[in-house]
Amino acid sequence: MSFAARTETLQLEGAYEVLARAQALEAEGHSLIHLEIGEPDFPTPANICLAGIEAIANGRTRYNPPAGLPSLREVIAASAGDQRGITVRAGQVVVSPGAKPNLFFPTLALVEPGDEVIYPDPGFPTYRAMIEVAGGTPVPVPLEEESGFSFDLDRFDRAINDRTRLIVLNSPGNPTGGVLPLQDLEHIAAAAQKHDAWVLSDEVYAQIVFDGLSVPSIAALDGMLERTIILDGFSKTYAMTGWRIGFAIMPEALAARVSLLLNHSVGCTAHFTQLAGIEALTGPQDAVAKMVARYQARRDLLVAGLNALPGIHCLLPQGAFYAFPNIRETGLSSRDFADEMMQAGVALLPGTAFGQCGEGYVRLSYANSQDNLRRALARMKAAIHQRPG
Repeated sequence: MSFAARTETLQLEGAYEVLARAQALEAEGHSLIHLEIGEPDFPTPANICLAGIEAIANGRTRYNPPAGLPSLREVIAASAGDQRGITVRAGQVVVSPGAKPNLFFPTLALVEPGDEVIYPDPGFPTYRAMIEVAGGTPVPVPLEEESGFSFDLDRFDRAINDRTRLIVLNSPGNPTGGVLPLQDLEHIAAAAQKHDAWVLSDEVYAQIVFDGLSVPSIAALDGMLERTIILDGFSKTYAMTGWRIGFAIMPEALAARVSLLLNHSVGCTAHFTQLAGIEALTGPQDAVAKMVARYQARRDLLVAGLNALPGIHCLLPQGAFYAFPNIRETGLSSRDFADEMMQAGVALLPGTAFGQCGEGYVRLSYANSQDNLRRALARMKAAIHQRPG
């Protein structure tokens, strides 16, 4: 069989690949602790579930506008704008079934074959996939452990040019948990304006931050709102991964193009899911605060345990729910280390699942209980001490 070239480089996300291997081992009777999947282990808050159930019971199960219900777009505009200190109109909001359509479709609407797109490495694998499907040229820029996993700005300055159409940012970041500091965003914003480039700012973890930290958005900087796409959603913040609802904020002319792409692909986002989204944003936020506090306690436990293991050191993540320890001193590649931990009963991801610059690191999700994190650390310690030499 022959297929279109745009699909030739597509690969399964590393998390799903490792999950499948772990589940196969479990089917054979092995005990596995799952730290590979970035999915909240908390239930969706009860008030949100009830809103969705009531919506279904009331017949809210039909088609609706491709860009989302006007009522939800209004609520998102107010909530997201307040969170970032910007003014957002409902016409700038595009609702999608999950966040990924609002990664792909703005890229398809902006990037022509041959255009260059800068993105973080290590970074979410869909970034490179969407660039290649659009026919763009991927330009990875390393994230530096020494700067808290912010961009290597020297490499960024050498990478950006007048062929750069789009710059992808992710803060707090997956897989690193790093937050881009304001001064770095100011540097990137100045370069984007100089070269007339767009910015796609993936902010889906913006409310999962620790130690009282606030996460700046590049869209709030002077001159950036009109050239920035803000990506956000409900999956991580409200433990709504299976509800499939995300959104993006962008200039209205681009929103109209993206709405057309949604119309001709997925059609629309489920009506009842959007009503649950309204409840998520307008209802009590105490469940979110409790989840974030639990994540922070898990982070502290996991990072302390990792730093006590020989050959491993781990920065304290500032946000999201991932630890990204440096394992170079173990003498193993990222893939070999992940395979060894799998045999020891801990499923985690090699850093190379997020790009070449992830070599020497692994990612562990602490969206799991403290008891399981302790068990995972004990298994890792035993495996490391049993290694020959």
